[in-house]
Amino acid sequence: MGMKSQYRSAAARIGTAFMMAGAIFFALPGTAFAEEEFGPGIVLEQKLEAERQAAEAADAQEQSQESQQETTQENLEQTQQESQTGQPPAEIKAVYQGFFFGSGWSEEFADNYECLHSGTYMTALQASLRGQPEGMTGTIKYQVNVSGYGWQDWRENMAPAGQPDGSAPLEAVKVDLTGQLKDYYDIYYKVYQNGAWTEWAANGNPAGQEGVGLRVDGIRMAVTAKGQTPPEEPERSVPYIDPTRPMVALTFDDGPKASVTDRILNSLEANGGRATFFMVGSNVTAGNTPTIQRMAALNCEVANHTNDHKYLTKLGADGIRSQVLSVNQKIQEACGVTPSLLRPPGGYYDQPSLNVLASMGMPAVMWSIDTRDWQHKNPAKTISSVLDHVKDGDIILMHDIYSTTADAAEVIIPELVKRGYQLVTVSELAAYRGGMAPGHVYNSFRP
Repeated sequence: MGMKSQYRSAAARIGTAFMMAGAIFFALPGTAFAEEEFGPGIVLEQKLEAERQAAEAADAQEQSQESQQETTQENLEQTQQESQTGQPPAEIKAVYQGFFFGSGWSEEFADNYECLHSGTYMTALQASLRGQPEGMTGTIKYQVNVSGYGWQDWRENMAPAGQPDGSAPLEAVKVDLTGQLKDYYDIYYKVYQNGAWTEWAANGNPAGQEGVGLRVDGIRMAVTAKGQTPPEEPERSVPYIDPTRPMVALTFDDGPKASVTDRILNSLEANGGRATFFMVGSNVTAGNTPTIQRMAALNCEVANHTNDHKYLTKLGADGIRSQVLSVNQKIQEACGVTPSLLRPPGGYYDQPSLNVLASMGMPAVMWSIDTRDWQHKNPAKTISSVLDHVKDGDIILMHDIYSTTADAAEVIIPELVKRGYQLVTVSELAAYRGGMAPGHVYNSFRP
């Protein structure tokens, strides 16, 4: 600091001190009568003491401001230097959550982790930052394009963007940084759409295709130093599906029953497959909770088969809602996922029952291959009913409450994989073959 600047700073402090001293002195109660009561010497001492205290306060305030400015500048200079030298900047990360239709808000993901939920899609997004350098201004902001509604207003710092209470999917996303953050960092992001991750978009450019009927099924974000290369690809948390190869959906009703369902899960895990489990609420118990949690962990689909295996055609609207909502709540409590599909017990449905399902946002899933494993309980017959007739796009019906079904599944699963079939969930199969709509009935999804 030059001499003139020091003089000006000193003069400013003295001026501030005199102003504060005057304010303190005249604010003291009884000051106007102090000279009469105590004499001019006492009054002078009071003035000098007030001036001294005011000067100290002004000096301390100025030092605090200078220190804060120096700290902020040091943080900015350090971040700039690190970004220019290719070294990682301060530990700053994007954190984000997606709202998935039928399942709710996901857990919180950070920097390049896949926020993705098998079998459903995103209707809302929220995001924030961690590790922002002290004193650096700015925040993260994001904007979403909602199918049928277009681009919504920008949001920031974990304010939801989109429709958490609606069913319209996101079609595209924009994310950006503001303030000084934008000068020192880049924000990269991509969406999972049409069975694959898009290329990286950055700094406010759209990720995803809008207006062509494609939905956003997941998102990733990552913060890098300004001008650095995009983030590296992480390990996949959800197995890749090749839409050009044949696929089938194995489905299991009436469970879970740990002694049977666990054997089926073992075979699926060993062969890289997934299945859909239509559970009855009476079997969603504490004893079966670990099995249900394992289903979700293996990216299998948890689905609804009513609470008491009641035929929908024999229930009124309130009865259907009660049976379905009870199971949804139990499964949500067991594994954190709310079912979005229902299989009518016995395969019985009519238009009034479908209308109720439509109002609840749920399709009715039937089958194209019925093994009748519940009737004959013969593993060989179950195996033959599948392997002798299976075609691309089939939905195959079995029941995971019979040990004989587990016997058959342990043969069927590896053999289907050997023949080149991808073992996917019903929702995954539908996603590549035209999708599903609430209140409609689906037996298969042919290419």
